[in-house]
Amino acid sequence: MTVQDPVTGRTRFVVVPASYVFLLREAAGDAATEVLLQLRRGTGYMDDHWAAAAAGHVERGETAEAAARREALEEIEVNDLDLTFATAMQRTAHDLPIDERIDFFFTARSWSGSPRIVEPTKCADLRWFALDALPDPVVPHERVVLEGLLRGDLPALSQHGF
Repeated sequence: MTVQDPVTGRTRFVVVPASYVFLLREAAGDAATEVLLQLRRGTGYMDDHWAAAAAGHVERGETAEAAARREALEEIEVNDLDLTFATAMQRTAHDLPIDERIDFFFTARSWSGSPRIVEPTKCADLRWFALDALPDPVVPHERVVLEGLLRGDLPALSQHGF
């Protein structure tokens, strides 16, 4: 997406910011780390793909961390998250009308509340998966982050789609 700069008249592209929250836990009786994922449905974007349990656009005047907390409350009804920054991902998708993005990924290993589906028109399922046994398909750029978390080599800044 592009906009015209009112001062210079130049066309500039718009970067769309979003925040993602991966809830993590240790599997009972196992050393494997699990992640809570939602099955997207009825959103028009990556429907029938597994994705972060909570994610969404950063609103004007809102920090990425505040957006992560808001989305977690709105989408899975958890709060008091102990958020850890995982990575910022610069992303492009040339087949979309809005193709320049910056995604802020957070993890949380503690929170208040029991995660549940709050928006059933957008989420068909909510399940825990071992990081080393992810379902298929997972939203591609989110899979990159999850695989980096599993390996322990996720960089602070990552790119996807270039």
